Amino acid sequence: MTGVRSNDVGKILRQQFMDLFFSIIRSIKSRAAIAVLLWLVNMPCFPQFNTDRLTASGRIALYYEDYVLSIQYLSQVIMLKPHLYEPWQLRAAAKYYLDDFSGAEQDATEAMKLNPYIPNLYDLRGICRIRQKNYAEAIDDYTNAIRLDPTSRNFWFNRAVCRMENKDYDNAEADLDSIVKRWSTFPEPYNAMAEIYLVKKDTVTAAEWLEKSLKVDQYNVSTWSMRANIAMARKEWQLADSMLTRAIQLKPRSVANYVNRALARCNINNLRGAMADYDIALDIDPDNFLAHYNRGLLRQQVGDDNRAIDDFNYVLRFEPGNVMALFNRGVLLDQTGDLHGAIRDYSKVIEEFPNFWNGLSRRASCYRRLGMTAKAEKDEFRILKAQMDKHIGVQPRWTKHKLQEMRKKGDIDPEKYQQLVVDDQTPEREYQSEYRGKVQNRKVAIDFLPEQQITGFDPESGTSMLQNYAEVTAGNVPKAGKKMTLSDITAMIEKTPEKAELYYMRGTVLARQGDYDDAVADFTKALELDDRMPEAYFNRGLAYAFSGKKKEGLRDLSKAGELGLYSAYSVMKKLNSEKK
Repeated sequence: MTGVRSNDVGKILRQQFMDLFFSIIRSIKSRAAIAVLLWLVNMPCFPQFNTDRLTASGRIALYYEDYVLSIQYLSQVIMLKPHLYEPWQLRAAAKYYLDDFSGAEQDATEAMKLNPYIPNLYDLRGICRIRQKNYAEAIDDYTNAIRLDPTSRNFWFNRAVCRMENKDYDNAEADLDSIVKRWSTFPEPYNAMAEIYLVKKDTVTAAEWLEKSLKVDQYNVSTWSMRANIAMARKEWQLADSMLTRAIQLKPRSVANYVNRALARCNINNLRGAMADYDIALDIDPDNFLAHYNRGLLRQQVGDDNRAIDDFNYVLRFEPGNVMALFNRGVLLDQTGDLHGAIRDYSKVIEEFPNFWNGLSRRASCYRRLGMTAKAEKDEFRILKAQMDKHIGVQPRWTKHKLQEMRKKGDIDPEKYQQLVVDDQTPEREYQSEYRGKVQNRKVAIDFLPEQQITGFDPESGTSMLQNYAEVTAGNVPKAGKKMTLSDITAMIEKTPEKAELYYMRGTVLARQGDYDDAVADFTKALELDDRMPEAYFNRGLAYAFSGKKKEGLRDLSKAGELGLYSAYSVMKKLNSEKK
């Protein structure tokens, strides 16, 4: 059959099958036997070809990173044959690549119920749990994976790192020691060992482990970054600069390395190089807080006041209560002649730190230049009184609550307002797993879908559901384009309480008004009437998330994505990346 196209092959096979089928029919004399044969044809063995083909299509789409299409195929297989573990596993992987870690974990769990002897299933669920910071259960998964396949170094390493995240350093060290003995050319456990010793404040032993790591792999970025951090802690700025330069050469888009190298360069008076590093960091990540803050300080130092104000404006847009940024901006506004703006910023800082003499002195100076002598003298008197009280050992008494509040705020020292900030955050760990993939990076606004956005279709009338309901309840609906009110929708519900879309509409209006509990109740009622409505899952998911129930929200968004509302995956990614 050389040169025959696949379509032609299919036609030939189908024709051969039909010829054989009818020849059997002709040879059978009994009608009962013919009935049995037709029944056998309709047995599930024939749809088996379809489910196998759908599973293969889902696997191919997964391979080519078309995760949405893969979920479509695999969902059909799961609907037809939920007892097969492989479609659950493949769909879990597709959801993981879309950052739907909660949905992926659920699918992996279903696959395990059907076949608990696949070690990669435990790896998949483990990595999903890690992304949700559920390290204790991830440790259980990797323990089971190791039981099934003790030869996988990735399982051992991921369990060790999860134990580090749970601050179980003794067991983590034991795991890492086993890995080093068994896989001596694997560099990551050496770095993890160094991190454990850094937590224990033993920088000497940490440095020794990093040296071992570089002997194994001199191109490991994490090793160079960690060595640079040790050098910075020792104030060995020139050494830190050279090590961070090496790390940047190996991984040129690491924002933290640019921010830290800029700090090292400031300390060796390479201000031009430091400014270039901050600019590059913000080209890569325009929303980076530390880069904006430190660049603002550096611009202030070199006299670029107006652009420094721009940086602090950016910082304060995201953290309006940041007293360090407020005071620095106040100083800059003072220097550029915006005395009212400077007084506003100084006052906010003084509210937090009433005995901040520098702030009081600067505000008094602004008052004097504006001719507000009485206010200037009041600030100057406060400074004088505070200095005298300190001299004779008298301090103003605060309530217990005020003392606790100020103690928390005292972690920020306003006297250090001109100091650069180091990016000392632990970099995202490089877990070892075959499930790495891409995520949805489309930028979407986290907002409720409109109450009119219904994807359903009424087969009886041939019209969209929303249009049909509007016609049925025309007496209660405004049509001149006026937006329906809660009372309008409630009146429609009273007439046709079996319509899921009406509860969805009212729930959306309530959600937009901030009444999340009642909105959730309406969305739940809509889903009781029609559990295949992705919009209701989407909006209920957001209502849960906005009311502080993030886990329930992610679960609903996952279901919305599974049902075809794929923007839910971008929203999930954004929610997962936010702290609150």
